[in-house]
Parts: sequence; C-alpha cells; structure tokens
Amino acid sequence: MSTGVIGIGSSAPLGASLCKGGVNFSVFSKSANLIELLLFDRADDTQPARVIRLDAKQHRTYHYWHIFVSDLKPGQIYAYRAYGSFEPHKGLRFDAKKVLLDPYGKAVAVPAIYDRNAAAQPGDNAAVAMKSVVADPDNYDWEGDEPLGRPCTETIIYELHVGGFTCHPGSGVATDKRGTYTGFIEKIPYLKDLGITAVELLPVFQFDPQDAPQGKVNYWGYQPVSFFAPHYVYSSRTEPLAALDEFRDMVKALHRAGIEVFLDVVFNHTAEGGANGPTLSFKGLANEIYYILEDDKSHYADFTGCGNTLNANQPIVRRLIQDSLRYWVTQMHVDGFRFDLASILARDETGRPIANPPVLWDIESDPVLSGTKLIAEAWDASGLYQVGSFVGDAWQEWNGRFRDDVRRFWRGDDGSVSAIASRLLGSPDIYGHEEREAEQSINFVTCHDGFTLNDLVSYNHKHNEANGEENRDGSNDNLSWNCGVEGASNDTRIEVLRIRQVKNFLALEMLAVGTPMILMGDEARRTQQGNNNAYCQDNKISWMDWNLLESHADIHRFVRELIAFRQRRDVVVGQEQFSLNTLLDRAQIEWHGIKLGQPDWSEQSHSLAFTVRSLHGRFLLHGIFNAYRESLEFELPGIQAANGDFWRRCMDTALASPDDIQPLIHAPAVKQTTYLVQAHSTVILAMALQH
Repeated sequence: MSTGVIGIGSSAPLGASLCKGGVNFSVFSKSANLIELLLFDRADDTQPARVIRLDAKQHRTYHYWHIFVSDLKPGQIYAYRAYGSFEPHKGLRFDAKKVLLDPYGKAVAVPAIYDRNAAAQPGDNAAVAMKSVVADPDNYDWEGDEPLGRPCTETIIYELHVGGFTCHPGSGVATDKRGTYTGFIEKIPYLKDLGITAVELLPVFQFDPQDAPQGKVNYWGYQPVSFFAPHYVYSSRTEPLAALDEFRDMVKALHRAGIEVFLDVVFNHTAEGGANGPTLSFKGLANEIYYILEDDKSHYADFTGCGNTLNANQPIVRRLIQDSLRYWVTQMHVDGFRFDLASILARDETGRPIANPPVLWDIESDPVLSGTKLIAEAWDASGLYQVGSFVGDAWQEWNGRFRDDVRRFWRGDDGSVSAIASRLLGSPDIYGHEEREAEQSINFVTCHDGFTLNDLVSYNHKHNEANGEENRDGSNDNLSWNCGVEGASNDTRIEVLRIRQVKNFLALEMLAVGTPMILMGDEARRTQQGNNNAYCQDNKISWMDWNLLESHADIHRFVRELIAFRQRRDVVVGQEQFSLNTLLDRAQIEWHGIKLGQPDWSEQSHSLAFTVRSLHGRFLLHGIFNAYRESLEFELPGIQAANGDFWRRCMDTALASPDDIQPLIHAPAVKQTTYLVQAHSTVILAMALQH
C-alpha cells in the first residue's frame, strides 16, 4: 500500500505524470464537488488500498483537480471517484459509487472479472472496473526508429485486425502469442513479401470488449474507453504496462521492414453509450462537456449509431483529441491515422455541420503532426456525406464512391462505364476541384465493414444470423453478385467465374490512380460465410485463415504480382523514374471500345478499353475491362515499340495461374491486331518501357 507524502501538485500536464520523487495526477471535472484518487495494489482488488481526497481549496485550479503523491512508480494502478449532482436534465451524471478511468491514462488494467453491466447499475463496482496505470512513456529504447514518411505514391495499405491476424491455429504462431502484438511481429515477413507498405490497424485504443450482444464480444474495437492506452488484450503478457512495450516493439519491427503503421481511431463516440449505458470515465467526470446532448440534456445526440457522440469541437475535447494524436506520434511512433466516421468531427456542439471545424484544423495545422498521414472516413451514421468535400488540405479520404462504382461495374450494372473511367484516373469528378494530388483518394473495394472479397462474389444477401440480431444488422445494399449460387459451391463453372471476378476487382483497384487498400485475407479469399457485420465474431468467421494461402495460392500469387506491377520503377522520363500510379496521373489517356477511338459510354455498355501514352507520345500500356457475360474482340493499337518489340500480355484474368499475370520480362508477345477478351475479365498489355 502506498504511504507516499501528498503535495498540492500541478494542473499540467493532464494524466498521471512521473516527476521527481513521485507522480503528479491531474484530471478535468468542471462540475464535481469532490474528487477522490484511488490507489490499488491489484486490478481486481475489491477496494482501493488508499483513498486520497482532493481538497478543492488546495488541489483545484480552475476546472482541473490535481495532486502529487511521492514514492509512486510506474505500474501503480489508480482510478478516480467523482462526487457531484445527478441531474440528467442538466447534463450532470455524477455517481460516486463508480470507479472512473483517467481520460489521459497511458495504460489500463483490466480485472479478470471485469463487468460492464456493473458500471450501469447502482452500487460500487471497484472490484470489476477497469483502472488506469501509471506509465513511463519515455522509458523505451527506440534504437533510432522514426516514422517512415513514405510518399503516398508508393503506398499499398493492408487493413487488418491485430488479434485476428494471428489468432487462427494455421498462423503457425505459438499459442501464447496468437492474437498479440508480439505474435503479429512473426508475420511481418509475409506482409513484406506480399508488397505491403502500410498496415491500417483496426482500433488498438483500449476498448470495452463487453459492448456487444449478450454472449458475444466486441471484436472490431469501435468502443473506446481510453484514447491513450493500447488495448490490453493484445499483449502476450499479463502485467498492465506490457502492452506499451509490445506495441512499440511491433511498430519498430514494422518500420525495420519498411512498413508504415496507421491506426484506425475512434474520436466520434465512446463505449459509455446513451442514458442507460455504463459510467466508465467521461460520463462520470464531465458528461456535459464530453458529449453532445439534446435540448433535454438527459438525452444524448447520436450521430454515430452507438448511443452517444463526442463533443469534438468543445475546447476540452479538442485538446484531448489533439493530445492523443500527438502522443501516438511522438511516443508510439505511428505514421498515420484513419478517422472513423470523421464527418462527425465537422459537427458543432449542437450537432450542426460547420464549414471550418476547429478540431479538424487543429489536427491539420499541428506542427507535431506535420507529415503524419491523415485519412478520413468522410461520412457519419446520420447522413452527413463529405467524400470530395472534406475540409482541409492534408486529408486523404476513403473513397466510398470508388467502392460502389467498381462493384456496380463488375456486377454488370447499366450506366457504370463512365464512372469507371473516372475512378481509374483518381476520381477527378470528385476531387478535381481541390487541385490535390491523386493519392487523396483511398481506393478500396472491401474493408472490415461489409463483405470480404470472396463473399462479394459468393453472396447476394447478408447472412448475419450468428450475430444474434435476427439478421437485422449490417447493410442490405452490398452491390454484390453471387455468380449464380448463394454461398459456397462445388460447381466448377461457378468457381472459375468467382476466381475471375476476384481478380477483376483486385486488378481495377490496383491499376487505378490513388492509394489502394486491401482487406486482410482478400489475397487468400477469406470468407465470413456471408456475414457483412462481423463486429462481434472473435472466432474463425473473422480471423485470417492461413490455410487458405495453400488452397487459393493462385489468388495470393496474383495479388503479389499485381502489387509488384503497380510498384515498378521502369518508366524513365529524363532523370525521373515513375510508378504506374504516377504514370497514369501524368500520362495521356485514350479511350476505346471494341473499336479503337470509339468508346461506348452508353447506359447499356459494360466494357471499356484505354491506352496510356507517355508525355513523349510513346505507347506504354493498354488495358481492357469486359464486364459483359460474353467475350468480345477488341482492336489493339498496332504500332510497334521503337526497339521492335510488340505488346506484352502482362495480365488476363480469364487465364489460369501463372498465365493470368506475368512480370513484363516474362510476358508473352501479342503480335495480332485484335485480342479476344473473355466475359468478366481484365486484360493488360504493356510495352518494354525503358529507353
């Protein structure tokens, strides 16, 4: 038990900070009458070992409560109780029986018998509550590591779940390391071999795993309880501070492999839910400050679909968000962030969208975050859709229009050809007015939220019964096509068509100008059995099944070669070398149909061809997309390269592996003046590009 001497302490910095001889604690609470600091010996202790009352006359400066306690060290478990009025109609929800996490806590200790429900019911929840842990963020040897700063033109993003990446027995990771930061490190060579340059991690902030339907677990992690602490369960060790070092070990190892680390961050809501939700931290300290409330302040504004909405443009909350981002960049060395439901950050304290949201400009203009990748999911759950109009100059955006238009095209929808031409060129119809680089568009066909790529070509309808919500959850509009049979099939014709469609989606995504993002396991046809909302499935439905790499080796090889094709550096103009992304952005494009120079932009058209010329007029690339249900004969540009070479067939998704994709040096010559493109297939021809 701590017997340290008590001092007045300081209001800054917020959180628990090591200083000479002990620890300074500071927490914000505008309307509290009294704050107690609770010190615990163990996470599951039924009562704190020491309770220290903060005297408002000595330990309060403005709205900040602070105290210094000597002789405390890293690893000390602590929490708060806040006393005040319970007047929901005024936005006040103080409950002195509830143990509260520090909003600035750098680590979280979770008792084995943690109980979310106890924080929503009357009574003391000390034994079953999460607690904060004093940490020493500076005590780590980074060995010279820094964020990588890779150009967006070279970026290939792989969206994954830290736990689900190695949980499956087929991962080959030792049982005690599966699903952890440490286990993840063992699979980094796989990502490097695939050609991945950045991983986008589903939420790793400490979240509430019990915020899920009864009998289920919150797997995705979109229910944060702390914006500074790495998720405790992803540590392979039980001591609370282990998660910090293991997370940093993972980041350092990824950087050594040349792979950036992006975090999917949730600053739009918390796990405290609505009026009937638990009191875990923010609700018990300053409910009226942290959340957007309705006119009747007993009700929470819910623009997130999760019961509450963080008051992101309130100064205290703005500072919290900015401090969190700075911490993850400076102390944890992450390279970027993807902001979940980012459009919510564009709402003011009443919930109305505003033209220049302070929090977004704070983030963009912060010199500490300069050079950090910022990616917006530019919509929210209440209809605010800002793809192409998200505020600021530094933000990239998840391009939901790309996803939908590519799905429509390969499904064979009418009126989709013109949109595909735009998506291929970086969506100038969406972003052209901003005069930004083409990489502003994050191009994706699938992500964690929705069907996997295999399921996109295997199911016409969602099958979410396993979630326990009678299949009501998840989107009903998936723009999918099952290729003739719902679900798994032993029909060879169906399987061949699905393989072809998977390759088509991947090819168009990887060929398009912008920044491509691949979903974990799509390169091996991972299936969720038609579940398009597997947020509560911490099992083989969601995990990466490493055995699929053998059974679908053709798709894995296709993705690896496709990424290599995109990343090639053999387009030489003057002294500069260009990748495919830069080439398509800067080169001259000619559009065709089955006849050269005669593209069919009609509503009934389902095919498109294009030729890429260099700035000096040389042919470099010819592509054909055929989404018809029959084969078509396409005319080819008939000019030989200056060195006497012909077109080389680098890709034909109708062919079996390894002929479906070949490096240029091994690609067979195409000497005829036409090419028969099979139904539902992509063909890419290229010239020898160096000169």
